[in-house]
Amino acid sequence: MAITSPSAPPHFPAPSPAPARAPFGRTMTAFTLTAVLVSGQLYVVIPLLHDMAAGWGSSPGGLTWLVTAFGIGYGAGFLVFGPLSDRYGRRRLLMIGLPLAALTSAAVALSPSPEVAFVLRAVQGLAVAMFPPAGMAYLAERVEPRRRVVAIAAVTGAFLASAVLLQVAAQLMVNTIGWRGLFLLSAAGFLLAFLGVRAVMLPDLPREGAGSLLSVYRAVPGLLFHRVLSLRYVATIMLMVGFVAVYTGLQIYGVTSSAELLTLRAAGLPSIVLVPLLMPWLARIPTTIRAAAFLSAGALALAAVGLTGAAALVLLLAVYVAAITGGLPSLNEAISAGAGQARGTALSLFSFALAVGGSAGPQVAAAFGEFTPLMYGLAIGMGLAALAVLASARASRQADRY
Repeated sequence: MAITSPSAPPHFPAPSPAPARAPFGRTMTAFTLTAVLVSGQLYVVIPLLHDMAAGWGSSPGGLTWLVTAFGIGYGAGFLVFGPLSDRYGRRRLLMIGLPLAALTSAAVALSPSPEVAFVLRAVQGLAVAMFPPAGMAYLAERVEPRRRVVAIAAVTGAFLASAVLLQVAAQLMVNTIGWRGLFLLSAAGFLLAFLGVRAVMLPDLPREGAGSLLSVYRAVPGLLFHRVLSLRYVATIMLMVGFVAVYTGLQIYGVTSSAELLTLRAAGLPSIVLVPLLMPWLARIPTTIRAAAFLSAGALALAAVGLTGAAALVLLLAVYVAAITGGLPSLNEAISAGAGQARGTALSLFSFALAVGGSAGPQVAAAFGEFTPLMYGLAIGMGLAALAVLASARASRQADRY
């Protein structure tokens, strides 16, 4: 029998090497531009409704289902593809999703009737939904930690900016290339996004392959009803309800003219650009405190809008958009940090919460009947969301003790 010498050092397995870090500049360029294109597909059809109705001999009101159909596919896709990215890898999923997004966008351009377009828009939404959960999880895993919060803020800012950028682009170009040409242009954009993302993404990290395909979804109920994460999901829904409801309220209650409304939308863009640049300093603040602070700032801005009316709308909405732009990545980071290995699944639920909030926003705006009560109601909702985030931090600390 072999005897081990007492002087021999104990054997420990070699530690796993740290994962390679993504090249920051190239990664952010590709991911930010792709985020604008992906999220913008929800909004791009809005300025096209009259042209599409004229081409098909239908009413613009009936074609609003083109927005809803996309939103249904988009929201469902988050729940499907987030867990799959945990199982099969972020890069592998995006190398399938972006070409499929190009194919479905081109198919919408060839739609012979509204009914076919409704179906194809839902499929398009499902296809482009591969990017947000897989892309955000990739940034959380592969970007250098000190730059991670900037990366997440930039991409979430791009999701918000797309609401303005794609509508303005569609409005300016529809008379030149038509609505079908715009969808073909989107298809070309997705092919370019595929090439850019493929060039910058690192190979997928090793993944556990055990279990059936359905096993990747077992984490969903636990994450959704987690005592800490559920509060953060509720705050996420409220944040997005407010963002959409504010601009819907401006539109349906006639607070400003159409030209002034376009100016108000554009006024938020500097905040969307500036806040990610400030994130290296803001990142020193604990994530949940930062998220609660941004939500509180948004609540105060909305209350001030309700109090002052249209007198300082541009300034106050710029402050509000800054609060949203800072609050979203902070919530994203807080949810990612609490999810462990199920990060992709948790972030798919985060994206689903955004879709739910965005879909509910117009109905919330209509329910209040007037603009001023809407602002006060949303301010209260944002304040409650801030309290929910603080409560989640307390619950997390209690869980750590035990």
